[in-house]
Parts: sequence; structure tokens; C-alpha cells
Amino acid sequence: MEDPTLERHFKGHKDVISCADFNPNNKQLATGSCDKSLMIWNLAPKARAFRFVGHTDVITGVNFAPSGSMVASSSRDQTVRLWTPSIKGESTVFKAHTASVRSVHFSRDGQRLVTASDDKSVKVWGVERKKFLYSLNRHTNWVRCARFSPDGRLIASCGDDRTVRLWDTSSHQCINIFTDYGGSATFVDFNSSGTCIASSGADNTIKIWDIRTNKLIQHYKVHNAGVNCFSFHPSGNYLISGSSDSTIKILDLLEGRLIYTLHGHKGPVLTVMFSRDGDLFASGGADSQVLMWKTNFDSLNYRELLSRHSKRVTPDPPPHLMDIYPRSHHRHHPQNGTVEINPVADTQSTDPQVVEVGRVVFSTTVACGVTDRKQAKKLFLCCKEQEIGWPRGVDTSLKACHRLR
Repeated sequence: MEDPTLERHFKGHKDVISCADFNPNNKQLATGSCDKSLMIWNLAPKARAFRFVGHTDVITGVNFAPSGSMVASSSRDQTVRLWTPSIKGESTVFKAHTASVRSVHFSRDGQRLVTASDDKSVKVWGVERKKFLYSLNRHTNWVRCARFSPDGRLIASCGDDRTVRLWDTSSHQCINIFTDYGGSATFVDFNSSGTCIASSGADNTIKIWDIRTNKLIQHYKVHNAGVNCFSFHPSGNYLISGSSDSTIKILDLLEGRLIYTLHGHKGPVLTVMFSRDGDLFASGGADSQVLMWKTNFDSLNYRELLSRHSKRVTPDPPPHLMDIYPRSHHRHHPQNGTVEINPVADTQSTDPQVVEVGRVVFSTTVACGVTDRKQAKKLFLCCKEQEIGWPRGVDTSLKACHRLR
């Protein structure tokens, strides 16, 4: 099996799927949704799934810590939560942004988080001490995504000001700006070696820049609508992308060409993500589906793959190599060497038992100056003594936590 195949289909979210990430241990998949919940799917057959509740608005981003022992989520409720991906469902709340938080990402050492927000800022947090560290403030519109480089020395960010910015984490300065977008820059990430960044746009494009020379080295326009997300294969040789045209595209970066178009979703694809070993990838979108695919193609030599496809009987003349299912008109512009896959209805998945969990064990609210348990406890006791209400702007879950104490 050299073609990507649909492995599993997860059902449990009640609204649009906005983000996904695999646990580095390859045993769990986390997904966030417009239903305000974070789902942790255990990949073992018949294992229970966990629904984490706590956010009060759409979840926009999710990322596992490198250790796999924590998972972070961002939300339109202006907060970031740090969860323990187990039945305990404990979470820590981070708050310093003054508008929707669009993305969250761990540094490779797991010691820092970077977040992007509609308040036009990128913020960096310390994980161990659960505190806000510093803010990067050069974007002039909403910031949609921010990512650490593999070595943690750089941050890449992009947003509605149609720019991709590179930041030095030591000096906290913007050291480069990449432009040339016909619309919002929707997503950005580094390749596994940290030598390149890719960015996607509402103008249907994916661009790859070499940050050593600051030059655009690849430019793809394979989608028919805005590109919402993408993910590099760990080898750096492939990239998958999800678009509002309802398709997932797989690019061979060594050959510089589109090799697969996947038609599994009914509506915009809002998230795609490779597992850490590259054997699997997940996708989610407006149809509330979470699909998990087996990669397959990464284990074969590309030229061998093409030669196998060319020997098959197909109803279409070249440049199409094959039409897996159904035998109907292709929905994309002809691309030399491209294979289209329409997966058959999912037959391998049974809906897992879902356990709903979630309670706050600690909250840090930087905006109002209450940043640790001692301060919060003093504030709560003071309010109680003076018979006044809990101050506006302080996380009420923190009040409940200390009332229990």
C-alpha cells in the first residue's frame, strides 16, 4: 500500500474541528473545536476518549509538550490552558492577551510557550513557573499563528497584516519580514531542520522561504481556495495542506510537485497534522469530522511510486496516473503526476466511550496583576473580610479554587 489510506474516523465533537496535534508518544491525538471542548483520542482500539471542558469559547489551537505529559490549548476566550492529558483533566490557565488567542506552541525543550492573538501581539510564557515572560508587538493586525524554531532561537509569526515576521528570542527584536501576500497570512511553521519556513495564505498559496538567504525558494498554488493550515513531514521531504476548497494536498518538496489530492471532508479543511514519526496524519474541518490517515507514501522511493502508478489501467489519459474511487471527473486542475483519492466510507471505527473531565487547579491572570496562588488567596480573603465582590478581570475559577482550599 503506497497510497495514503483512511485509517480511522473519530466522532465526538459537536461542531467545527479547528486544530489537531499528535502526542509525541504516538498513542494520543488531541483535537479542538468550536464546541469549546478539547478531545483526547487514545489511538489504541476500543480505548476511551476524554473531553476536556473549561474554555468558554472556540478552541483555536492545540499542541502537546515534547514530553507528551502536557497539552496546551488556545481559545477565543482570551486564555491559554495547560492540561494533563489524563482522566484527572487538571488545567492551568494563562491570561495576558486582551483578545482571542489564535495559536499556541511549545518550544522544543518544553520550557516555553508562544501564543498569537487578535490583540496584534505574540507572547512568550514560562511553563515551569507558569508566568508571562515577554511580548512581541510589531504586527499591525490580528496575528494568526506563531511557532518556535527547532532550536528555540527564533519565532516565526504571521497574520492579517499580510506579513510573516521572524523574531530573535534573545533580543526580542523582529529580524526579518516576508511580504508578497494577496491576503491574510494564515499559518506559518519551520521545517524540521530549521533552515526554512513555510507560510500559507488566503490567496490560495503556500510559500517556502530559506531563512539563511531570505529568498523565496518554492511557491505552490495548488488549491482553489484559501489555505488554512499545513504540516511538514518529519523528513522535511513532504508537506500536507488543508484548504477551504475541501481538499487535502500532499506536496513532494524534493520534486517540487503535487502528488496527492485527498477528498475526505465535506467543507473547508481547517487543520492537518503529521504525527511525530510521520507514519500518520490527521485532518479536521467544518464537517466536524476528525480523520486519521496512514501516510504510506513516505516509505517508498518517489520514482518507484510513479512507475507503479503508470503501469495501472486508468480511464483517463496522461497526465493523470490513476483514479482510485470513484471513476468520475477530477475536481482539480490537471497536475502532472497527481493522484486523487476519494476514501470509501469509514468502516474501521467505532465511536469510543467519551469521559468528560476538567477542573482548574491553578490560574495565572497577568492582566490584573494576580499571578500566583498566594496573591490570589490574599485577594480572596481580603474580599471576604471587606464583604466586597470578587474583582472584575480575575479568573473566577481561581476564586473557586481558593474557596475550596
